[in-house]
Amino acid sequence: MSNIDLPNQRTTTVAGKTPTSTPSWWAVKWEIMKGHKHSYILMSPYLLLFAVFTVLPVIMSIVISFTYFNMLEFPRFIGWQNYGRLFLEDDVFLIAVKNTILFAVITGPLSYIACFVFAWLINDLRPKLRAFMTLVFYAPSISGNVYFLWQMIFSGDRYGIANGFLIKMGVILDPILWLKTEKYIMPIVILVQLWLSLGTGFLAFIAGLQTVDKTLYEAGAVDGVKNRWQELWYITLPSMKPQLMFGAVIQITASLAIADVSIYLAGFPSVNYAAETIVTHLIDFGTIRFEMGYASAIATVLFLLMLGANLAVQRLLRKVGN
Repeated sequence: MSNIDLPNQRTTTVAGKTPTSTPSWWAVKWEIMKGHKHSYILMSPYLLLFAVFTVLPVIMSIVISFTYFNMLEFPRFIGWQNYGRLFLEDDVFLIAVKNTILFAVITGPLSYIACFVFAWLINDLRPKLRAFMTLVFYAPSISGNVYFLWQMIFSGDRYGIANGFLIKMGVILDPILWLKTEKYIMPIVILVQLWLSLGTGFLAFIAGLQTVDKTLYEAGAVDGVKNRWQELWYITLPSMKPQLMFGAVIQITASLAIADVSIYLAGFPSVNYAAETIVTHLIDFGTIRFEMGYASAIATVLFLLMLGANLAVQRLLRKVGN
């Protein structure tokens, strides 16, 4: 950097010493960007699409959350009224927040661990068998008839698989309305969500395990790594931190954005809002009532919740292998 003439330099003079020049922060960053201009040119299409379809909608949602907007009239600024109504007057939203956090606390870590454990076990299989098992575990997340299957299992009549089995075993005498009884709805939705969770994160872990340098295990054995658990902690996990982070983001987003499972199984709305989530509440006000300002406030709260969860997970993953 010493041979480059940087703009906006600040000249400082020390008594008895030759004047020195300290480049500004922006000048240094600009020179670095110029040195990697070809990389930025190649990235520009993605950055443009990301800015237009992700960053801009988030900013617009935050702005609209401070307005009253019913899709027919021009948005009218109302300040913090939507947020005050959200936390002080909307009892259903508080139920949705409780349910969403419960979903995230249970399904998020369990599905994340399950994705990695299954990927770790499958990775040691022969290539053809590994490909087949990967398809078996990944298929539920892309199946279109998955909800119909679970509706058959938990049907509320005697022909439901769960009721038929329990009646035949003598556990119950009359069929149970599984998806219409408040105490059963949440466990069933959590169970189905866990079953569906082996998706993109699972594939990312499989890919990450395939890219770990095998020579690291030999070096680890020389340095005192004695078993597979030590290999996992000191070699495998540190070598696939990008995939671990990607999987964490995917699982956090999926666990906090649960909606389809709740709607298809428990109805919309569910009995006594037993399976109401922040996203289903958002769908209610955004696509049914068309209160877009209020819906944007809900979306902003969900965005901040996801952002905070992702930052917390990033801090935890930095400690892996230490």
